[in-house]
Amino acid sequence: MTAPLAGIRVVDLTMVWAGPFGTRMLGDYGAEVIKVESPGQWDLLRGLGQIPRNVPRWYNMSAYFNHNNRSKYALALDLRQAEGRTVLLELCAKSDVIVENYRTDVMDNLGLSYADVRTAKPDIIYVSMPGHGKSGPEKDYVAYGTNVEQLAGLVSVSGYEGGEPLKTGFSYGDPTAGTALVAAVAMAMRHRLRTGEGAFIDLAQRENLTCFIGEYVVDYSMNGTLREPAGNRHPMFAPHNRYRCAGDDRWVTIACEDDAQFEGLCRAMLQPELASDPRFATNAARKANEAALDAIIEAWTAPLGHYEAMYLAQRFGVPAGAVLTIPELMADPGLRARGAWHEHTHPDAGTWEMETPPWRMSRTPGQVSRPAPGFGEHNSYVLREVLGLDEDRIAALYEHHVTADAPDEGLHQ
Repeated sequence: MTAPLAGIRVVDLTMVWAGPFGTRMLGDYGAEVIKVESPGQWDLLRGLGQIPRNVPRWYNMSAYFNHNNRSKYALALDLRQAEGRTVLLELCAKSDVIVENYRTDVMDNLGLSYADVRTAKPDIIYVSMPGHGKSGPEKDYVAYGTNVEQLAGLVSVSGYEGGEPLKTGFSYGDPTAGTALVAAVAMAMRHRLRTGEGAFIDLAQRENLTCFIGEYVVDYSMNGTLREPAGNRHPMFAPHNRYRCAGDDRWVTIACEDDAQFEGLCRAMLQPELASDPRFATNAARKANEAALDAIIEAWTAPLGHYEAMYLAQRFGVPAGAVLTIPELMADPGLRARGAWHEHTHPDAGTWEMETPPWRMSRTPGQVSRPAPGFGEHNSYVLREVLGLDEDRIAALYEHHVTADAPDEGLHQ
């Protein structure tokens, strides 16, 4: 078997989460991803977290960095120096894709724009993924997942009824942009296979996230309806909420889309008469009396375990799910049976489990091919084997600090 992206080489200039998450998935599915960091301007995630700074190679121990950068190689290259930019262009000439998520003007100012890289590789697929895109009045604004959520409209519809808008707590702008990156590269690769042409991809993280609340945009544009935060409730269906269960911070979610499902819930609760109660006999009535209905349901779920409540409701055809904690998620027998977790050993950070590649492809499966690279770990491989540089030139790169085997630690002290 071979991976679907085997034979594709990706130059990865991305940092933090959105770009590295997307390029990580490209690596999981077989692409040779070469992460490029400067000795004096390395990925911020290497210094994020409770990492002891008094141990050797501490900059390789960040869980956040190692999670987002598995299945990659690493090359240290200072792009502020002319020779560093020359080497990068030589690498692009031997690659298929380049991805960057810098501020909009950075690559242009370095002389590494799409037009510049095309001189080295005419059919290159060049992905820029700034927060606000490469054009427009906000193109020079810096973005992170936290403020992308606000500006994409997501926060305006996230929160509880009658309360203030709430951030998700997860910075969804980052992983959604990373996932979109994979799709964009796949489409551009298909286009290149058909036409021989490369492509420039302008992936604005703000616009990408706005697509995830498309139904709210359509409702407003067609009906003038401006929805407010609704918590866990649904604008049309009832019951539709999370309900407290026995134990500390244990919950189950239950949603009924029609009368038949509600009748099943009433039987599960051993209260079949509720299905004909005028307050709850129709969906419109249930919606009008939702608070009273939620109280009845929670009185039933409160003494039950969250799995128990889930299974009882499901037995009667009711959509229900236990709200799982992270330990419960990782111990879940269904996920375990599917091999959803991969035990992963990093030479500096130790052994832990992380999720396996999410898409199961029968003939070309993905896999975690290698742990996240240490800083500059694959300098020799890239400079000697990929680029074929001679020893004198490599020595000069080290002498002038264009490359290095260790970063400038002062950056993250």
